[in-house]
Amino acid sequence: MTLAAGSKLGPYEILGQIGTGGMGEVWRAKDPRLGRDVAIKVLPASFSQDADRLRRFEQEARAAGVLNHPNITAVYDIGTHEGAPYVVQELLEGETLRQELAGGSLSPRKAIEHAIQIAHGLAAAHEKGIVHRDLKPENVFATNDGRVKILDFGLAKLTLPETGVALLTEIPTATAGTEPGIVLGTVGYMSPEQVRGQPADTRSDIFTFGAILYEMLSGKRAFRGDSAADTMSAILREDPPDLSLTNQNISPGLERILRHCLEKRPEQRFQSARDLAFDLESLSGLSAPRLGPSALKARRRLSTPAALAALIAALAIGMLAGWSIWKTKSPSLPIYRVLTFRRGPVWSARFAPDGQTIVYGASWDGNRKVELFSVRAESPESLRLALPEGTIASISRGGEMLLLNPLHFSRGWTLTGMLSQAPLSGSAARELLDDVGDADWSPDGGAFAVVRAPQWRYRLEFPVGKVLYETTGWISHPRVSPRGDAVAFLDHPVFGDDLGSVAMVDRSGKKRILSAGWGSTQGAAWSATGGEIWFTATHAGMARALYAVTPSGRLRQVATAPGGMFLQDVSRDGRVLFVQLHTRAGILGLLPGETRERDLSILDFSVLPILSEDGKTAVFTEEGQASGPSGYSVYLRKFDGSTAVRLGEGEARAISPDGKWILTCLFNTTPPQLVLLPTGAGEPRTFPRDSIDHASGDFAAFLPDGKSIVFTAKETGRPLRVFLQDLEGGAARPITPEGIVASLLSPDGDSLLIGTEMGFVSTPLKGGLSHPIPGLESD
Repeated sequence: MTLAAGSKLGPYEILGQIGTGGMGEVWRAKDPRLGRDVAIKVLPASFSQDADRLRRFEQEARAAGVLNHPNITAVYDIGTHEGAPYVVQELLEGETLRQELAGGSLSPRKAIEHAIQIAHGLAAAHEKGIVHRDLKPENVFATNDGRVKILDFGLAKLTLPETGVALLTEIPTATAGTEPGIVLGTVGYMSPEQVRGQPADTRSDIFTFGAILYEMLSGKRAFRGDSAADTMSAILREDPPDLSLTNQNISPGLERILRHCLEKRPEQRFQSARDLAFDLESLSGLSAPRLGPSALKARRRLSTPAALAALIAALAIGMLAGWSIWKTKSPSLPIYRVLTFRRGPVWSARFAPDGQTIVYGASWDGNRKVELFSVRAESPESLRLALPEGTIASISRGGEMLLLNPLHFSRGWTLTGMLSQAPLSGSAARELLDDVGDADWSPDGGAFAVVRAPQWRYRLEFPVGKVLYETTGWISHPRVSPRGDAVAFLDHPVFGDDLGSVAMVDRSGKKRILSAGWGSTQGAAWSATGGEIWFTATHAGMARALYAVTPSGRLRQVATAPGGMFLQDVSRDGRVLFVQLHTRAGILGLLPGETRERDLSILDFSVLPILSEDGKTAVFTEEGQASGPSGYSVYLRKFDGSTAVRLGEGEARAISPDGKWILTCLFNTTPPQLVLLPTGAGEPRTFPRDSIDHASGDFAAFLPDGKSIVFTAKETGRPLRVFLQDLEGGAARPITPEGIVASLLSPDGDSLLIGTEMGFVSTPLKGGLSHPIPGLESD
């Protein structure tokens, strides 16, 4: 088969050749149907002569096509052209790991970052029953924006015979220019069971992963010999040289993980890539700097109170207590005990002074009210407390409770309410302060720290009235130190989003960050000894783990649990109280002429759908585990039954009138910025960089002519207001006074819907008198 620029392969227009290799030729092409560029791998025509081989190839390629993960190259299509099979894949810009290693070993930090992403990609495939079998540096790709992707899932069975050593001559090999005669191809990355011709399961990929990690850290092959036979002998009988001989910066923990991957017997290795990724992430807090913004997943941020309330009402959450986590014989095997068994969200929980009674606030079995309960550690039965609805913020050593009731959503994860005080006996509560986000008693019970949140500006006070810290973001989980001389808290820079840092401020107002760069962090408490702040956080997704950090900034990981953890409290004897999370968000759509809703979701956290004006297309944001390195991905789904298309990173805000552009907010910039993503061919369009925090507001809309946008945002240190931006250039300019924000743009583009304490009003976009809208209440 002959291809050239300008020719066609099926529906694809060939643009040019990318490269050639043992697996055939790779071409850059355009898919005119979706207006995107793709990579097409054209396999040798000889492959189609073996019917069994072709059948297995098609079966595995289709299996790979169902994988949707940021660390696996997407497979869009397969086909045959003039007798030669081809695979259509996501087009990547960057270089293979083999090319990256041409310059020598990677730094431990970069190697760990790569390894974590590879492990997550393997875990996603393994969980769907797909084993790669041919992992090697040539099949790992580092993109220009910091992502690492595994290539060629589904091709391994085609290139790696499974019937024994007699067929190993078919394995592709290559020779390094600087080391003549040393076999470098697939054979150097085989597992012992592959060398022996035995079936290869997921643990085979883990062995190969170990060989690749070794090479990233040392710059040398883990197993090599003067011939293929020598290399295979080394795989079966030899261990690679100690990393300390080639890189003095390798930590003992990393060496241990590596050796565990390279065990000769499968049952002695990591038993899952998920466990491997967990150990590497644990290690990254000790041996490598925190992952930068390009590798972080910003926490899922629901933009309206109603959206978050609807989500929380649908959560299935159970509360658990881990007993003496670090005192068990094996620190990696904590003991857990379930304390609640009903369905619904647990909002907060605290140990009472006796250490055996637990007070918690929950909304059970579809009840929208947040009610207070108490439960004993040795009993599965909870007792409803005779108190108004609300949550528990803190319990003093003398048995006085600080309660928050009722709760009001400000935006995203931010909640405020009336702070009340009540005895543990459950008698009437006494109101103290309004607009409170959280509070915590001092050790002597004589004062408390409080987070106050009037008018979108959060401040931390201790004692009440003395401001220690103030932010235009938000503050959560204040915890007074055992000596009462400081307050630890979680500092969130984006209002409503729970990405952020663990911080501490002393009573003079001197603040310092202890652990930064978390994609999601919620829950904090001082350790039983008082020497650490314990908190639950994650770099990506929702599966938070339990970490500990000292006031000097030394970080360690304490424990994890399936689904993720939300720390509530730590008892004096070291037991940990936390909420276990099981969450998922999706989108349902009722289409014209249909009587039953259709599930329009893509991954595990599809939110914020926006309909096109013709009602034939929806754009939405994916904020789950597989949403990409920034934590937010924009997808477009047409209602004609076609597959959803990922347009790029960010949170979708609006669709242009002609449907050609999506207004998106990127959160991994400082400050967050708006970007236009094309729905078809074209490049993203950015706006002039300014001091406006575009993520601070929810509202954004195109004017009907498609030439301008309006959006709610704020300048650094200033209140929210509405801005107008010309898409042809120029600076954004404010069009409402500070503190005046919009909810909607009228269809004719002439008026904004503004909410006031008295109700909603319509305000002319170009200025003028506002008019009330009867029938719309202020709340």
